[in-house]
Amino acid sequence: MRVLMLSKACIVGIYQRKLEEIARHPNINLRVLVPPSWKDERGETHLERAFTTGYELTVTSLRLNGNFHLHYYPEFAEQLRDFQPDIVHIDEEPYNLATWLALRATRKTSAKTLFFSWQNIVRRYPPPFAWMEQSALRSVDYALVGTESAAEVWRTKGYTGKLAVIPQFGVDPELFMPIGRSVHHSPFMIGYAGRLVPEKGVDLLLTALATVTDLDWRLKIIGGGPERSRLEQQASRLNVGGRVEFIGLVPSVEMPAHLQKLDALVIPSRTLPNWKEQYGRVIIEAMASEVAVVGSDSAAIPDVVGNAGLIFAENDAHQLACHLRQLMENRDFCVSLGKRGRQRILENFTQAQIAAQTVDVYQAMLNSSQNGAV
Repeated sequence: MRVLMLSKACIVGIYQRKLEEIARHPNINLRVLVPPSWKDERGETHLERAFTTGYELTVTSLRLNGNFHLHYYPEFAEQLRDFQPDIVHIDEEPYNLATWLALRATRKTSAKTLFFSWQNIVRRYPPPFAWMEQSALRSVDYALVGTESAAEVWRTKGYTGKLAVIPQFGVDPELFMPIGRSVHHSPFMIGYAGRLVPEKGVDLLLTALATVTDLDWRLKIIGGGPERSRLEQQASRLNVGGRVEFIGLVPSVEMPAHLQKLDALVIPSRTLPNWKEQYGRVIIEAMASEVAVVGSDSAAIPDVVGNAGLIFAENDAHQLACHLRQLMENRDFCVSLGKRGRQRILENFTQAQIAAQTVDVYQAMLNSSQNGAV
């Protein structure tokens, strides 16, 4: 089975472990097309070649880098002709120009197609995006979505085809794993990793921590974005600036070492009219590292955390502070949460499991084609 995947997400090195796991399956010949880089509010992320065994990781040019809706890959049709795949896996949302162009090119071949979506809010787009979206929903052979809420969105918007709920990526528990640390060390290390934008709620985390200054803690903020300056000013204003370290963006392959130094990771996301938390990749990475996770009840977070972490109501700084105080004052409980989190990852969220589920979809698509299904 020849699979051609188009994915800007796979410029991230640790995500490539899923690609290796897919390629380990018998009879899979995988070529993955990635751009040289991708731009967003954090800056420009360049391709990391970290895990490239068993498949082709091919760099292809990208137009309109950073434009989520209008970026596209001008060499895709050429790659399609060269590789002649059985399956085209478009790792893009169905309303993007990149998806529409890839589907249009693939319709000239016998290959089956699928897209991936995290979209968990029913959004109505103006033309031409609404037209491209409906064209994709009519013509694609399969849809992969990251959560049940995303599945509901696409059913609501008219998609009637085959669909599977599979997170885009899992976590490699051999990369993200705990290290031996003293339970009662000091200070208590708290972390946040992600974009520095209002919807991620880092300001709420600072507000909560400013109420527990009687305890010895430090906060590491990993990531970039337009809110950094404002957050630095807030930390200073709350008199906790000396306890907060802004680390900035780090390569994905360095994240395991950062997480291993934490006692707790906080995901304080807040729902906005045009956004709610879709998954939170760093959650499963922290859980695999036996870091206790504290998250808001925004959308997908409780589903990912399950019973292996602490959940607080969105925007409730007091409840968040209480959870953090509990972890700092009861280190044995904090450690037990971390162990429970790793077990949950091993049972549900490894890259090997996600890859196996994805290959099952490929096989179902190929079987459908061989059986003459429309």
